[in-house]
Amino acid sequence: MKWEENVRKVTPYVPGEQPGQSGVVKLNTNECPYPPAPGVRKKAENFDYDRLRLYPDTEAGKLADALCKYYHIRREQLFIGVGSDDVLAMSFLTFFNSGKPVLFPDITYSFYDVWAELFGIPYETKKLDEEFRIVKEDYMGENGGIVIPNPNAPTGVLESVGNIEEIIAANPDSVVIIDEAYVDFGGESCLKLIDKYENLLVVQTFSKSRAMAGLRIGFAMGSPKLIRYLKDVKFSFNSYTMNMLSIELGVEAVTDEDYFRDTVKKIVATRERVKKELSEMGFTFPDSMGNFIFASHREVPAKKIFEELKKRGIYVRYWDKPRIDNYLRITVGTDAQMDLLLDNLRELTR
Repeated sequence: MKWEENVRKVTPYVPGEQPGQSGVVKLNTNECPYPPAPGVRKKAENFDYDRLRLYPDTEAGKLADALCKYYHIRREQLFIGVGSDDVLAMSFLTFFNSGKPVLFPDITYSFYDVWAELFGIPYETKKLDEEFRIVKEDYMGENGGIVIPNPNAPTGVLESVGNIEEIIAANPDSVVIIDEAYVDFGGESCLKLIDKYENLLVVQTFSKSRAMAGLRIGFAMGSPKLIRYLKDVKFSFNSYTMNMLSIELGVEAVTDEDYFRDTVKKIVATRERVKKELSEMGFTFPDSMGNFIFASHREVPAKKIFEELKKRGIYVRYWDKPRIDNYLRITVGTDAQMDLLLDNLRELTR
């Protein structure tokens, strides 16, 4: 039909499979295996639902105050969005308009190229080295912006803040976005650099370490100028993006620091134990600093393991893509979930 000639056509992002049946072991989307902080449930149970007839606070003020207190930043250095995907998409739309290519790794979060294509932004992917590390010199030429996930997904590899800072310093004319979705599981944040570099934006999320993927809370921290530009675009798009319940429950997640630390500690301990057991079975993997492990077996193909695990009701993530088609990304679940996974992997790889 003639009207179809004017449709914006893109290949959408494909998320991890969401199995409809109950009783499966779901280790394919990097969700937290533990519930949110106890205060989140208490607040939800006592929430005055009559308030939902009203519009939420466009600035998400209560949540902004809690985040500013926790991260020791000012309100003008904070942007809140509906999950880090929303924050990142707004950042692409706001900052990458020079006509020059935006740079990000060739093995990384597969939404980056989708946003670039959706908004008509040219981009180039830079090849990770054989150990899945960034080659920092690749990011020091002319560009229209840079996006670096740290730790990276799906590899879990962490780059040092020193290496990241060299890239930021070499690109004063471009906005550099550091996507820190998994930083709480063993990484050092680049947050300490936002006062030094006006062009740095650090993005984090409640979906992983704070166990609130279902409420969609993400945020960015950067210079007041960057944040002001982001808010201008947001409020030109939709002023009421953060719903009232997410704001209220998000505050509870931030203020219970002890629960947050305990949850992260449990996940890290399980991750390190599972690394050892996978290694004994013949798996190799980068030293993940996320809540997942990117593993390849020395004899049994990843696709075969993926398919056999799925038949047994255990879901992990597999991509049939160059360079990573013999790897599985395995989310770190509870100890019981991981024990079940390990028992099945022993059967499949013996």
